[in-house]
Amino acid sequence: MKKMTLTMVALAAGMVAGAAIARNAKPPKAEPTMQKVLDALASLKPKPIETLDPAEARKQPNAADAVEKVLLDAGQGTAPEPGVTMKTQTVQGKGGSFPVHIFTPEGAGPFPVVVYYHGGGFVIADTKVYEASIRALAKGARAIVVSPDYRLAPEHTFPTQIDDAFATYQWAIQNAGSFNGDATRVAVAGESAGGNLATVVSMMARDRKVQLPLHQLLVYPVVDNDMNNASYKKNANAKPLNKAMMGWFFKHYGADPKSPYALPLTAASLEGLPPATVITAEIDPLMTEGKAYADRLQKEGVAVNYRHYTGVTHEFFGMGAVVPKAREAQQFAAGELAKAFNARR
Repeated sequence: MKKMTLTMVALAAGMVAGAAIARNAKPPKAEPTMQKVLDALASLKPKPIETLDPAEARKQPNAADAVEKVLLDAGQGTAPEPGVTMKTQTVQGKGGSFPVHIFTPEGAGPFPVVVYYHGGGFVIADTKVYEASIRALAKGARAIVVSPDYRLAPEHTFPTQIDDAFATYQWAIQNAGSFNGDATRVAVAGESAGGNLATVVSMMARDRKVQLPLHQLLVYPVVDNDMNNASYKKNANAKPLNKAMMGWFFKHYGADPKSPYALPLTAASLEGLPPATVITAEIDPLMTEGKAYADRLQKEGVAVNYRHYTGVTHEFFGMGAVVPKAREAQQFAAGELAKAFNARR
């Protein structure tokens, strides 16, 4: 019998009661600056991701494009904030190589290191789309940020993404000295699918008895496939992420739902994982599972600092140029990373 994939389980769950309600559900109201970004995104006329194939989906306007439009409409510049430089290297993974981008703040160093994983449902996006988040963390935490363009599904099947994520983490530790990093102070971070990869790398490090990350920063992480929980119902039609899109991402990711490395919330134990900072957004299908993961980490003895932001959506974290709550979240996250690094000096 064909093995059930993460997709089959998620989609089966998604068809249970409440479909009619979900179709008509209105997400919570966005605060004004967040609404400007949503309006800008709508004006770019992206096609619904769930109606496209992955190649077409990767060409659609995204939240970063919407932020750029808001800035341009206001007559403001869109160049990256100064104070961080970037270079690219290549990491060899299982069955192939992929680029990693190294963002370094100004100063003498050696700097602590954050291995950051971008979002995009394991199927779309790359480091460039999430560069605003990365630069904010590099500058705010005074850390080098290493961000891989891990290979994407469905062209590269599960567990390629987690293998690439773990390979990047090991590479960063082994090569930190070559890019002015401190191999004894390494954390992991990620948004959405990248939040999944950050906590999965922490689990893999624990399970394989290699150097643990000092800290894990998880911004609205994907950790479960329950598409009937409270925030999925409330935000079934939210933008820029909704229930139909998550079903599409699960379908193309095709991960094994029995693997805790696919769905960390289902792991038998979360004991022994690094201290965590967990951030969630109100207008986001992933809010409920992010909070549940923070609660479970804490219950199993992991130090957690959880913060929830109202009036903002999935992807808000990288919008610091135009959304004040995003700047607040970036400063909070960078501060938590800096505390973890300074405690190890």
